[in-house]
Amino acid sequence: MSDPFFQPVSGFDLPRFAGIPTFMRLPHVPLGDARLHEVQIGLIGVPWDSGTTNRPGPRHGPRQLRDLSTMIRAQNGITGVRPFELANCADLGDVPPNPADIMDSIARITAFYRQVLAQGILPLTAGGDHLSTLPILRAVAQKAPVGMIHFDSHTDLFDGYFGGTKYTHGTPFRRAVEEGLLDPKRVCMIGIRGTTYDNEDRDFADSVGIRVIPIDEFHTRGVSDVMAEARAIAGDGDTYISYDIDFVDPAFAPGTGTPEIGGPNSYQALEVVRHLSGVRIVGADVVEVSPPFDPSGNTAFLGASIMFELLCVIAPAL
Repeated sequence: MSDPFFQPVSGFDLPRFAGIPTFMRLPHVPLGDARLHEVQIGLIGVPWDSGTTNRPGPRHGPRQLRDLSTMIRAQNGITGVRPFELANCADLGDVPPNPADIMDSIARITAFYRQVLAQGILPLTAGGDHLSTLPILRAVAQKAPVGMIHFDSHTDLFDGYFGGTKYTHGTPFRRAVEEGLLDPKRVCMIGIRGTTYDNEDRDFADSVGIRVIPIDEFHTRGVSDVMAEARAIAGDGDTYISYDIDFVDPAFAPGTGTPEIGGPNSYQALEVVRHLSGVRIVGADVVEVSPPFDPSGNTAFLGASIMFELLCVIAPAL
């Protein structure tokens, strides 16, 4: 049983529409707090979308995700896991970005996560656009490259946009491979689909050994079979999980900047995470939730539910 301080506030004690929202109604333990060293899993917001190239909005994602996560309860209804009793979890607050300077924001994010990791805390992040993952990986993979299981409708492996701009939400994993943050032979990308500019990203994936599982293969083989391969690719080494909400079909998750039709439904969105059990997870994120495109909050609730499923896989392994 974890410390009672780290238990979420119950809806039986305070209505879910009341109080200051934190991720899953957990205590807020900012960097520098006296109890930071007791935290095992830190939930962190990265309210930043300067890597977006079309429809902005994910900078507002962490705030809406916190609000909708007040609906999360203590126990997983399918697996029975009670993550808050297995690990001390807390909301560590937001990384303060610089919305006027991409490179400064990247440096700020990396510095924040290095402080988190120095305390032995495993980070679970709410983005933000997908460029947010690159500076996180710079902290997580500071000592050695990691594997990655990546749920998305896009590979995010392009080299550059608009004549060579290297840092957008379509390039983070190209940079991560080049910088030695990812071991490409331990990277599996699941759900890739949609129209394309060309084959540049897929050619790069093939050249370095990244396994790409397109959406048609995902639907044909099914969740269990695909995830068994993903676990095998990750192996027993340190692995990062990156989950773009546009992995899910926009019928279930319209609140995102670059939706692609033909994706998984909301049940499959949760199911794939349950199949991560046994993976040595050293960090995870849920990115690209864009509240302006779904004021109902349903996309954010799905994102918060995915974060809870990740907690239910991570906490038992600590």
